[in-house]
Amino acid sequence: MIAVRDGDFSVQLPAHWEGLYGKLADTFNEITSANRRLAEDLARVGHKVGGEGETRQRVMPANRQGQWAEMEASVNGLIRDMARPIETMTQAMAAVAKGDLSKTVPLDTDGRPLRGEFLRAAMVINGMLEQMTEFSSEVTRVALEVGTAGRLGGQAQVKGVSGVWKDLTDSVNQMASNLTAQVRNISEVTIAVANGDLSRKITVDVRGEILQLKEAINTMVDQLRGFASEVTRVAREVGTEGKLGGQAIVPGVAGTWKDLTDSVNAMASNLTSQVRNIAEVTTAVAKGDLSR
Repeated sequence: MIAVRDGDFSVQLPAHWEGLYGKLADTFNEITSANRRLAEDLARVGHKVGGEGETRQRVMPANRQGQWAEMEASVNGLIRDMARPIETMTQAMAAVAKGDLSKTVPLDTDGRPLRGEFLRAAMVINGMLEQMTEFSSEVTRVALEVGTAGRLGGQAQVKGVSGVWKDLTDSVNQMASNLTAQVRNISEVTIAVANGDLSRKITVDVRGEILQLKEAINTMVDQLRGFASEVTRVAREVGTEGKLGGQAIVPGVAGTWKDLTDSVNAMASNLTSQVRNIAEVTTAVAKGDLSR
């Protein structure tokens, strides 16, 4: 009895006793055997569930009765109550890993509300899922507005985010803001060019391929301005001031701009030759020389 009290269930009374002592010995031995089997089963389940994470393990039924059966049911119920929230949380996180943000952790198990740390963990995960859903929705909205619908100026609005989520939101908004500024500046300059205003240039700070586009447009504006200035100068000299022989000089032009420059210069050269030839003849006639 002292050994059993101290948790040693290996002790046994002699099986050869007879009479009342024999019955006591048999009953005692059955009690210690039942305790030993239950202790071994509890140790096994505790190791499997707590040590190896096998939450489907249970105390094996052994036709126990009374408080032994209640203890068995209580332990199995404890494991079940712990395993169910963990299972639902795992399912929710696995769905997140696959990009599915629609799953949440139920706040009850088999009709019984979660409590304590399980409730806190479930609410934390559900709060995280809500923020991720809102973040995903806002980023998608801004991307569609700016990238597909062409509505510039959109910003992602995600309430209550912090840490990495705030950094991601800020990065998306910065990207949208930069793209808006760049496209609007390019649009303003090209509209000005279309309206004949060659004084505008792209000034927004850009890099990479947008920088190449900026440089190409600014170079185009410079060439257009140089072309317009030279054509205007030649037209004014020849047509208004009567200074023949002028030629438009536009460095670096190619393609159509070079063709236009060459055409203007050819026209000015032809006009110069024609007017000078006419002037020479009329001057000769005025001097009585009718041979010209």
